Amino acid sequence: MSIRWSLVVPVKTLVAAKTRLAEATGPHRTRLAVAVACDTVSAVLACPLVARAIVVTADPAAAGPLGALGAEVVPDPDLGLNTALRTGAAHAVRLEPGHAVGALQADLPALRPAELAEVLAAAAEFDQSFVPDALDVGTTFYGVRPGVPFTPRFGGESRARHLAGGAKELLLPGVDSVRRDVDTPDDLRAALALGLGRHTAAVVSDLWPDPAS
Repeated sequence: MSIRWSLVVPVKTLVAAKTRLAEATGPHRTRLAVAVACDTVSAVLACPLVARAIVVTADPAAAGPLGALGAEVVPDPDLGLNTALRTGAAHAVRLEPGHAVGALQADLPALRPAELAEVLAAAAEFDQSFVPDALDVGTTFYGVRPGVPFTPRFGGESRARHLAGGAKELLLPGVDSVRRDVDTPDDLRAALALGLGRHTAAVVSDLWPDPAS
């Protein structure tokens, strides 16, 4: 029987979210940040290996829509990204200690449930593992098997830190949507090429009526 997963998704306070997209998105920046998180969480909840999605956020503007999708919302202690992730993971273990626990970035608007399932199936083979971002600098996913200490090292050059911490790097073919996080307009165009989720697509259609422009 496949290991089931609880996935923790951290969502920043929206006023601080996606600052590098501000010039391209203008008044739509907050709306875009919510949409991207909604598409990420929707894909998580549609993944057959995921038992629950736990969103950690201090922003009610994000908590409402994400909770409506079916995520469990946990307050962010506002002590940094990795503390937020550990808070969500502790909640997950209290609810279901037999599940594997993973952290997934909230800015994966092209995320495909089937590709996430490929990652989770591979991650279940290792005590701790991670998926690098599309630039091979950061990390989009970090996970541990049931009972293994959850020690995320997100932020900046987190790929190197996860490797140094002994996590197995998962270099899988065909999981581009899991690696394509969005911080810049170029990232967003790359995600558009993969195929955006419906929430993000609706915002992008207002931003860029002609995607080729």
